Parts: sequence; structure tokens; C-alpha cells
Amino acid sequence: MNNKLKIIPLGGLNEIGKNMTVFEYDDEIIIVDCGLSFPDDEMLGIDVVIPDFTYLKKNAHKIKGIFITHGHEDHIGAIPYFLKQFEAPIYGYKLTLGLIELKLMEHRLMDRTKLSVVKPRDVIHLKNFSVEFIRVSHSIPDASALHISTPFGSVVHTGDFKIDYNPIDGEMIDLPRFAELGQEGVMLLMADSTNCERKGFTMSESTVGATFDDIFHNNADKRIFVASFASNVHRVQQIVNSTYAHNRKIAFSGRSMVNVSKVAMELGYLNIPEGMIVELNDIDKYPENEIVIVTTGSQGEPMAALSRMAKSEHRQLQLRPGDLVVISATPIPGNEKSVKKVIDSILKLGADVIYEALADVHVSGHAKEEELKLIHTLVKPKYFAPVHGEYTHLAHHAHLAQTLGKSSSDVFIMENGKGLEISEEGIRPAKKVPSGRTLIDGLGVGDVGNIVLRDRRILSQDGLMIVVVAIEKSSGKIVSGPDIISRGFVYVREAETLFTDARAVLCHALYELEKANVTEWSTIKNTIRDTLRTYLYQETRRNPMILPIIMEI
Repeated sequence: MNNKLKIIPLGGLNEIGKNMTVFEYDDEIIIVDCGLSFPDDEMLGIDVVIPDFTYLKKNAHKIKGIFITHGHEDHIGAIPYFLKQFEAPIYGYKLTLGLIELKLMEHRLMDRTKLSVVKPRDVIHLKNFSVEFIRVSHSIPDASALHISTPFGSVVHTGDFKIDYNPIDGEMIDLPRFAELGQEGVMLLMADSTNCERKGFTMSESTVGATFDDIFHNNADKRIFVASFASNVHRVQQIVNSTYAHNRKIAFSGRSMVNVSKVAMELGYLNIPEGMIVELNDIDKYPENEIVIVTTGSQGEPMAALSRMAKSEHRQLQLRPGDLVVISATPIPGNEKSVKKVIDSILKLGADVIYEALADVHVSGHAKEEELKLIHTLVKPKYFAPVHGEYTHLAHHAHLAQTLGKSSSDVFIMENGKGLEISEEGIRPAKKVPSGRTLIDGLGVGDVGNIVLRDRRILSQDGLMIVVVAIEKSSGKIVSGPDIISRGFVYVREAETLFTDARAVLCHALYELEKANVTEWSTIKNTIRDTLRTYLYQETRRNPMILPIIMEI
């Protein structure tokens, strides 16, 4: 028997987000997480980014289940797109599946899969794998690590986690189970690397509650807005607690905030006293010092509620002088400018802003160095592979494992598409499989690639020039044009000389083609493109997109 266990990351390595890992043995595949990431500045017009499912398409018949560690977008956001192509049962804790159900209803995919609720220490048995859920702490309730039993030994995948000794819901990370697994023997540990460069321990989520109490006490005369991640239910609960303690009413703003809080309340993860919630349309019926608005937009997203308030474009809410805005989140790498821009806009409207640099209004949900050391020490794996993070995070975590006694030959830094292969002979890097990113633009999935992005980039930087030429069908002679239309290049009325000269240059080039009896459209188009590009670059040092249009008459 020569079967091998393959562990193939399809996302989440050398990047933040779009976490997805495939475990394959013989005729079975199980998948851990299925997340998305948000576009960077170069991905113009793109809504979200999901993993490339090409490898799974070739092996669709093997897929036996998706095991979800927790309900953040970077772990569940790609599930609707996955289920449009594949069918597989999904396993996770109650809140996690509640948030997934919300997505499936939105995409009308409820009949495409079975959602199976599990509890901590439940084990799902398959032919070659068994998967055990282990409770961990994170910035969302119902977060889990996974203990995956394989034909070649145990794999522990921590998911996103931190060690919180004073969690909001009282549900401690199951450190005893990690210790038991370490005693039994763990072949491979795959652990969260997001915060591994940071020394010490991550602060408890409960410390934020004390900060909120101080803020509410010191701003008793103000209307208070708090921006947070919708999925950070523990954070929302602490805002609710401070709101109740200071005799205020609470309103939710932003579609995801409204939806997630509703699901969390229905499932018992968010406790709000009766009569405390008010609709946004009704907040003006109460004195300003009796209202708290919890909103989305902590990352400066242009369409989120807080950004629209900052630009005075929100239909129901207007920020006024004297309001207080608390941004209870740290900018995700790449979002710093957007968040700064929102803060500046809020301050210009006369409102006050409190953010992480000014007060402890946010704590991370990821383990720092000392917490990672504890997990390594408890689990005592034979091999280690850091996951979840950019290359600097993975490399730092690999070094951390070596400082704890691991040999460099027993530590593996994987990359998307290039994972590990385990057999009777040992463990080694596997051959690369198709991986990458699939771009979602509106309803289009994967129909925007590198060429389209390049075109959008050129259009955004240098604009567009359209050249229209009319040619007589029988003789091939030019009877009209060239006419030049410009968009996003220069303002035509202020550049009449440039356009007159450009037209003259084109007329000369087309006359030369006519003299040589050249009638092929491709040659004419290329000549128009090359001639105009050269002239415009000489005159303006710009390279607009040039689109020749030939009409036959």
C-alpha cells in the first residue's frame, strides 16, 4: 500500500485571509475552512477574492466534508462560491453555522448542503480521517481548533486562537485537551502565526469592557457611536453591557451588524435586555446622551456605514459636533490609509474620535509569542508547519519553533498550492498543485483576470483614447476620420492643439498605408495604435489605452 497523506493549503499562506486547507488520503478529501480576502489597491473594481478551486474540481468525487474553525469572513466567506460548484456537508459550532446559514440564504443555496452542529470534543468519523473539535478563545464566540486523526498520525490545527484566562462567555480554551494530545503523540502541529512577532501575551477581551465603561462615564453628555467588526460578538456584548450600565438605548447600523447581531441574539450568544434596542429611524425621539449606535466601518470600507456618515452620505445618521466616535478595531494591513481618512473626515465634522492609539478599545484575537510557546510545549509535535500569515509571520513562527528545540529539518514553511506529503518514509514538501486567487466582481466569478486588471489599471492611470476611421468597402480608401475621442486623458477643450496635431500625425500614417494598398484591418489598427502611442508619449509622457474602431461604408 503506497497511499500518501497530502496536506495542501489553497489559501492563507503568504497573505492575510482566504484560509483554506485540503487534507487528502486515498479516495477522501476533507477541507478545513473556506474563506475570502478583500482586494488590495491594485485590484480595481474587485469585491472579494476567494481561493482557486481548480485542484478540487479534478477531485470533486473525493470531498467528504468541510470543517470550519470559526465564523470570520476569512474562514467562511468563500463557502457560497464553493457550494455553487461542489456538494459537501459542513461541520462547525452553532454560531459558526448560524453565520454560514445567513450567507446560504442570501445566495439561495440552503438546499445545496447539510449543516451539522458539533460541540467541543465531538469527533466526526470518516473512513480514513476523524476530526475532533477543541474549544479555543478568539475574537468571535465558538472558535475551534481541530484534532485530525490520519493514517500516519495526529495533526493539530489551531485555527485562529489566543489564550484568554478571563473570556467574556466564561468558556476557557481547552488547554487540558491539548496537553492530552501531546501525551498521546502528535505528528504535526499547524498553528496560527498572525501575532507571532509580538512579544508577551495578548490581553483578555474583558479588558476592553473596562475601557468602554470609562469612556461612557467620561462622555455622559454625548451621543456615542462605536464601530467594530460585526462578527466580534464579544465586543458587541461589552458595548451592550456599558450601554445598559449607563441607562442608554442601543441601535445597530450597517447590514452585516444588523444581521450578525440578530443571529447571535437568536442563538443565545448576545444578551440584550428587553426594550433596550431602538430602530435607527427612532433615535431622534431620545435625548442624545441616551443613545449608543453600534456600526460597521471600523476598517474604513468606502460603502460601510461609518464611512458614509463621515462623508455625510448616510440616509439615517448625521454626525454632529459633540458626537463621540469610538473605533474599536485595529486596521487590517493595507487599510491604514482608509481608516485615517475616515478619522480625518469625522474630526472635520466636529465630532471626537477615540481609536486604539488613544485608548485600549481593541485587543487582538490572535496569540502572541508566549501563548504560542505554551501551545508548542503542550502539544509537543514531531513536525511543525506555521499557517495563517504573511511570509514574515511564517518565518518568525518557524524560528520560534526552533528556539523551543525543533530541528530545522522538522519545520516546514508551506505556500499556497505547495504543501506536505506524508508516507511511511516520512514527511517532505509536496509537488505544487494549481492555486491562486479567483476574483469576484459583482455576479462574475473568475471572469476578471490579470489582463482585465491590467486594462483597468491603465484606464485608471492614463485614461482612454478612441480613434474612429471610416473606410470605403469596395476600394479600401479612408473616407472619414480619423476622429479622436478622449476619456480620462486630458480635458479636450484645453488641449485642442494636442488633438489637432495627433489627428494630423494619424492622417499621415493612414495616407502612407493607403499609398501602399494596405487594407487589412489588423495592420491599420496596429498602425493607428503605435503611431498615436508614440506621439502622445513624446508630448505628454503618458500611455493611455488606445482603442481603434474601423467602420466599413
